[in-house]
Amino acid sequence: MIRNLDLTALRSFVTVAEAGGVTRAAGLLNLTQSAVSMQLKRLEEQLGLSLMDRSGRTIGLTSAGEQLLGYGHKVLGLNDEIFSRLTAQEYSGTLRLGLPYDIVYPFMPQVLKAFSAAFPRMRLQMISEPTVRLKEAFARGECDLILTTESAPDAGGEALVTLPLVWVGAVGGTAWRQRPLPWAYCKNCIFRSATIRALEEAGIPWEMAVDSEMDSTVNAATSGDLGVQAMLRTAIPPQCEQIDHGGVLPDLPDVKIVLYAQGGDRSDAIARLTEMLRVSYGKREPAMA
Repeated sequence: MIRNLDLTALRSFVTVAEAGGVTRAAGLLNLTQSAVSMQLKRLEEQLGLSLMDRSGRTIGLTSAGEQLLGYGHKVLGLNDEIFSRLTAQEYSGTLRLGLPYDIVYPFMPQVLKAFSAAFPRMRLQMISEPTVRLKEAFARGECDLILTTESAPDAGGEALVTLPLVWVGAVGGTAWRQRPLPWAYCKNCIFRSATIRALEEAGIPWEMAVDSEMDSTVNAATSGDLGVQAMLRTAIPPQCEQIDHGGVLPDLPDVKIVLYAQGGDRSDAIARLTEMLRVSYGKREPAMA
């Protein structure tokens, strides 16, 4: 007997697995949480398998769920490609989204997938620049939406979440113990003034160990223990770690991720992308029951 998978339920399963929970997945799919939960249950009943591991504080996948996730990517990819190539879509063209490099991960991949599925004929162009340059480009109309990192939003901005700014150094490094403190930073980083102010208020002498326009250069210097830098906790590269300084270094201010969006003739697509960004960059959800 031929049996067919429920693709709607499969998409919900894949989105929950990638988003890390039902609440965030529901926002990306534009569905209610109860609808997503019902689709997960329907898929498990159809396959006769337990796909979600609900025993811990956070959602996980069973071994069968891990296997299905790989197949799900292939099946949904073919489904989306068929609709993209063979059906007429109301929306086409390009949306330009700007954001600093340090908030691309872990948030953006799921947004890109969800937007591509919802608007298969639209191209989402990502522009990675420091916050100052992004706001200038947005004012000139060169970006449809931008995400920024700043202490507070300007007029028209919407703060999505507040994240901690922390001291970061090489894994097992000792540069943070040196005085003057060797400091590595990008020329256009918006965190520079706040970091300098924190050091000066704490009476800690410092010197610029690396001053570059390339984030990769600064990260390489930090991972090589030539200096320390201040970063969002969510952006720490694997070759570096948050410094457990025990109060030797000053506390740093929190930073807000702020969203700015234009209007225009593609306002429906912009509104949908805006909601996806709110869901992905908003507050983390509690563990799924």
